[in-house]
Amino acid sequence: MEIYLVGGAVRDELLGRAVSERDWVVVGATPDDLLARGFRPVGKDFPVFLHPDTRDEYALARTERKTGPGYHGFSFYAAPDVTLEDDLLRRDLTINAMARDSEDRLIDPCHGGRDLENRWLRHVSPAFAEDPVRILRLARFSARYAPLGFRVAPETLDLMRTMVAHGEVDHLTPERVWAETARALGEPCPGRFVETLRECGALVRIFPELDRLFGVPQPPAHHPEIDTGVHTLLALEQAARLNADPVTRFAVLVHDLGKGATPPGEWPRHLGHEQRGADSVRSLCQRLRVPNMYRELGVLTARYHTHCHRALELRPKTLLNTVQGLDALRKPQRFEQFLVACEADARGRSGLENRDYAQADFMRQIHQAAAGVRARPLVEQGLAGLALAEALQRNRLAAIAEARREFKASRHA
Repeated sequence: MEIYLVGGAVRDELLGRAVSERDWVVVGATPDDLLARGFRPVGKDFPVFLHPDTRDEYALARTERKTGPGYHGFSFYAAPDVTLEDDLLRRDLTINAMARDSEDRLIDPCHGGRDLENRWLRHVSPAFAEDPVRILRLARFSARYAPLGFRVAPETLDLMRTMVAHGEVDHLTPERVWAETARALGEPCPGRFVETLRECGALVRIFPELDRLFGVPQPPAHHPEIDTGVHTLLALEQAARLNADPVTRFAVLVHDLGKGATPPGEWPRHLGHEQRGADSVRSLCQRLRVPNMYRELGVLTARYHTHCHRALELRPKTLLNTVQGLDALRKPQRFEQFLVACEADARGRSGLENRDYAQADFMRQIHQAAAGVRARPLVEQGLAGLALAEALQRNRLAAIAEARREFKASRHA
C-alpha cells in the first residue's frame, strides 16, 4: 500500500497559498485493507474513506469510463493494479493532477507544475470532454486564480466550445449548476466565472437571462460603459471589492436582468425594467432551485435598486414605502445587504468606481428613523387596529421627514 497527497493541496502548496483540505490517493490496496485500519467508508460511486484520526479523505486509485451522457454516465474501476499515474490521468486540469509521495517528492506526469508557472488552466486529456461539470469547475478556478494571472489555455477553450456544441452542458442538473455558481460567487473575481462560461458558449445554455444582457445598450450619460452585460460584470467586481458576501454578490449579478427583456425599440432607456427584472430573478431561481435567501435578496434588489439610487430625491412617503417593501424593519441585516448591492451597482460604471455613494448612508438613517417609531407607546394610549396602523404610519413619516431634513442639512453644512 502506497499513499500520496494529491490534487488541490499540492497545487496550492506550490502556489504558496494556504491549504485547507488534504486529499489522498491509496495505491495497491482494497477496501478491506482500509477498513482493517479503521477507515470509515463514505463514497457511494467509488471507494472513498475518512481517516480515523484526521478525517481527511482517502480514495483508492481508480480509472473511469464514459457510459452515458452528462456527468452521471460513468463507470469506475478501483483495484490494487491501478497505478498513481492512471489515477492522475483521469483528472480535469494539469494543475490538479500532481501528487507528493511519502518522502515529499513531486510526481507530475501531466506537467502541471509548468502550467502553474506559466499560469495556464489546461485540461489533462480529451477525457475532459466527457464530464460537463468540468466546464463549471474550470470557470470557477478561473474566478479564483484570475488575480494570479491564470487564463484558460486556447486548446482547452476550444474543447469546451465543442462540448457545448455537442449538448453536454444540457445534461447538467440544476443542483450542480447552482452549487458551482454559489462557490464561484465567493471567489476573488466572480465575474471571470461568467466571462469564461460566455467565452465557451455555455452561458446562453445555463444562464440565458444573463447572456442576453450583453449587447443591450444603456444611456451613456449614466452608464459610460454602455453595454448592460459589461456593467453587470463591473458591478460584480465592485461587490467583491466591497467584500460583499455571496448572497449579496448574487443580487448584484441579477439586479439588471429586466434590461434584457426591454424591447429594442425602447433602447437605450429601460422603463419598467425593475419589475421585469424581479420576475426574471424568480424564474431563474425556480429553474436552478436557488436557496430562498439568495432569491429573496435578488428579487428585492432588482425591484428596488433604482429607488435607492434616487433616494435623495424621493418624498418621505415613497421612502417609507421602499423601507416597508424591502421588509427592512423586520430584516435589517438583509436591508444592509441590499444597500451594499446598490453601492456595487452604482460603482460598477466605467470611471465611477470610486464615486461617493451617499444614498446608502441616507437610507440607513431613514431606516433608523422609521425603526425608532414603536407601536407600544401608541398601544398604551389605547390605539388598536386601523387607528394604530394609521398612527404608526404618520409618526414614521414624520420621523423620516425629519431625518431627511437633517441629512440634507449636514451635506450642505
